[in-house]
Amino acid sequence: METPTSWRDGVRYYLDKRLLTIFVFGISSGFPAVMIGSAVTAWLKDVGYSRTDIGFFGLVFLAYSTNFLWSPVADRVRLPWLTRALGQRRSWVLMMQALVAVCCWAMSGVDLADDLLLAKSIALALAFFAATQDIAIDAYRIDVVPEGDGKMMSAASAMATAGWWTGYAGLGAAPFILVGRWDWGWADMYVLMAAVVVLLMAFTWLAASEPDNNRENGQQAAESRYARVLGSKGEAKPLAMFVALMVMIALAVWSIIGKPGLAEEWRASTPLTLFIAMADLAALAWMIRTLWRWESQAVEDASGRSASRWDQRALIWLLTTFIEPLAEFFRRNGVQLAASILLFIFLFKIGEAFLGKMSVVFYKEVGFTDEEIGIYSKAVTWWVTIVFSILGSLVNIRYGLYRGLMIGGIAMAASNLMFAALAMVGPSVPMLVSAVVVDGFTSAWSTVAFVAFLSVMCNRAFTAAQYALMASLGTLGRTLLASYSGALVDSLDGDWVMFFIITTLMITPSLIFLTFLRVRLEAVLK
Repeated sequence: METPTSWRDGVRYYLDKRLLTIFVFGISSGFPAVMIGSAVTAWLKDVGYSRTDIGFFGLVFLAYSTNFLWSPVADRVRLPWLTRALGQRRSWVLMMQALVAVCCWAMSGVDLADDLLLAKSIALALAFFAATQDIAIDAYRIDVVPEGDGKMMSAASAMATAGWWTGYAGLGAAPFILVGRWDWGWADMYVLMAAVVVLLMAFTWLAASEPDNNRENGQQAAESRYARVLGSKGEAKPLAMFVALMVMIALAVWSIIGKPGLAEEWRASTPLTLFIAMADLAALAWMIRTLWRWESQAVEDASGRSASRWDQRALIWLLTTFIEPLAEFFRRNGVQLAASILLFIFLFKIGEAFLGKMSVVFYKEVGFTDEEIGIYSKAVTWWVTIVFSILGSLVNIRYGLYRGLMIGGIAMAASNLMFAALAMVGPSVPMLVSAVVVDGFTSAWSTVAFVAFLSVMCNRAFTAAQYALMASLGTLGRTLLASYSGALVDSLDGDWVMFFIITTLMITPSLIFLTFLRVRLEAVLK
C-alpha cells in the first residue's frame, strides 16, 4: 500500500534528472501533431483547397489510433547497430525521430498546389513514424521508473503531459507566428521543423540514458513455454493456428487501409468494419483460450518435445510478440479482474469526451464570439494543462494513485457543472474563464493519474504492447461513445444544463469498477 508523502518530498521527485528526459521526449511526441495537423491545414487553406479536401487529409491521424497493432514490434525487434549503441528504447526513439525529420524535409519540397497525393503520402508516412515514436516514448517512460513506484510514475506522467503540450501548443505556435508576421513560406517552415527534430535527436543520443530492463528474460520464458506447448501438438494444430493468426492480421490491416477491392459503399460500411473487429476479437479470445488449455495439457504431458518445424518457430515468434502481451495481462490479473481494469479504462474519460466534443457548439449557442472562444478556451489550455498537471501529480504523490484517481475522477466530472452554470448565466467571460480553468485543472489531474495507472498495470517484458493496447482502448471509449454527444443534446431539445448534469454522472460506472481495483492497484505499488 502507498504510504503518505509530504508535499516537500513530493516536490523532490521533480529534481530527478530522468524527468527532464521524459519532458523532452514529451515535446518530441507532441510536435509531429503540428506537422500533420494545424500547419499542413493552414498551408492547404492558403493554397486554395476546399474544406472537404482538408478534412479528408486529416485521415492520416488514423495511424495514432491504430498504433497498438504494431506496438509489440517495439518490444521484440532490435534495430541493428543502434540497439547496441543506445539500447532498445532509445534506438527506436532516435530512428523514428530521424524518419520524422526526413519526412518534414521531403514535405518542404512538395508543390502542394499540384501534387496533393504526394503530400498525403508523405504525411501518412510521417504520422506512422510519429505514432511509432509515441510507442517507444511511452515504453521508455514506464521502463525508466522503478517498478511499483506509483509516486515517481505520477511525476513522470505529469512531465510527459507538460512536454506534449509544450511541443504541440508551445513550439506549434512558432510556424504560425513566423508565417504570419515574418512572411516565411510554409515550405521553409517544414525545413525549420525538421531542424527542430534534429535537435531533439541530439538530445536522445547525447543526454538521455537507457533504462535497465530484463524484458528479454520474460520474452524468452514465453517462447520456451510456447515451444513446449506446440511441440506436444504434432503438426496439424500449430499449422492451423498459424494460418488463423495470419488471417486475423490480414483482415485487420485490410480494414485499416480502407478495404481495397470492395465497392465504395462497402468500403465505407461501419457495420462491416465492426463485424471484422468483432470477428478478430472472437478469434483472439479463442486463440488465447486454446493456448491456455494446451499449456495445462503440456504440464501434464511430460513427453512434450520442443517445436522444430518452420511454421511452429514462426508461430512461436508471432504468439510471443502479438498474443502473449494480452494473454499475460489476463493470466496475471485473472479474467474477472482484467475485465474490470479494461472496463474502467474504457469508461473513465467518457464524460470529459462528451464535453469536449460539444464544447465549441455550446460556446457558440450560448453567445460567445469566435475570438473569445479562441482566446479563453484554447490559448489558456496550454499553460493551465502544464501547471495543473504538475500540481495534480503532487496530489497523487501525497495521497496515492488510488485516491488520486478516485478524487480526480469525481472532480473532473463535477467540473462539468461549471458549464451547466455557464449555460444558465449566459455569455459571461469571467464565468467562461473560471469554467475553463477549473476544467483544465481537474482534467490535467485526472489525466496524470490515468496515465500513471495505465503505466503501472504493464508488465515490463511487454511494456510497449500493453500500454498501447490499454491507451487505445481508452481512446476508443472516448471516440465511440462521445460520437453520440450531439444526439444527446438534440434528444434534450438543446437543454445544455441537463446535458452537463448527465455528463457529470457518466463517471459513476468507472468509479464503481475502480473500487474493485483498489486491492490490485495497491498490491503493485510500493
